[in-house]
Amino acid sequence: MSEILVTGGTGTLGVPTVNALRNGGHSVRVLSRQSGPEQVTGDLLTGAGLGDALSGVDTVVHLATSANAKDVDAAERLLDEAEHSGVTHIIYMSIVGIESIPLPYYRAKLDVERLLEASPVPHTILRATQFHDLLTMIFAYQKRLPWVFVPRFGAQPIAVDDVAVRLAELAASEPAGRVADIGGPEKLSAEQMARQWKAAAHSTKRIVSIRLPGAIVRALRERKNMVPGPRYGTQTYADYLARRYG
Repeated sequence: MSEILVTGGTGTLGVPTVNALRNGGHSVRVLSRQSGPEQVTGDLLTGAGLGDALSGVDTVVHLATSANAKDVDAAERLLDEAEHSGVTHIIYMSIVGIESIPLPYYRAKLDVERLLEASPVPHTILRATQFHDLLTMIFAYQKRLPWVFVPRFGAQPIAVDDVAVRLAELAASEPAGRVADIGGPEKLSAEQMARQWKAAAHSTKRIVSIRLPGAIVRALRERKNMVPGPRYGTQTYADYLARRYG
């Protein structure tokens, strides 16, 4: 089995991905700016420690991300170091619809995809729909309001465990460029999700559906955040809520 470096390996998707890779028999290093058990120290922005972290690594699973343009700088640094270190496969986690939904974070994701496509390091790009926990935060963060405001658009949420399984499959395969996007097993309106959350969280708040203007919401109403093909994964939003609040 290959030697794999995972960036963002301590995050929401990183933890189940590291577990899935190790369960598959891979030797896994987790890149972190701070030392810790089963971690290697390195900084994606400065490059400090990256060379040592990548030494002997065949495959990189790049999950580290942030809500700013530093994602592009980090990817540039990682690609440069990976090329010098002889890495033969970089797997990048991206998001469905980033070319159609004009969020700055999505634009940065698209820029990273283009960097990968221009790099001599062989790569695989996987796009997935939004995770269950991120969408749930939209409802939970309104705890100080007397209502839960819900925009009029839908989602196809996917479990991080299901995405981790797919990433582990890709890590055991040859570089494939951009592979088929994956989305969760059900497509729900935001209001349907909010009502499921309200019941699971035992909330007494009134749910208020609102129509928002703008290009971002228009793209979401047009289902640009969903996968038109076969659905992937097994865990529904109700399954996620039952584990979180049960």
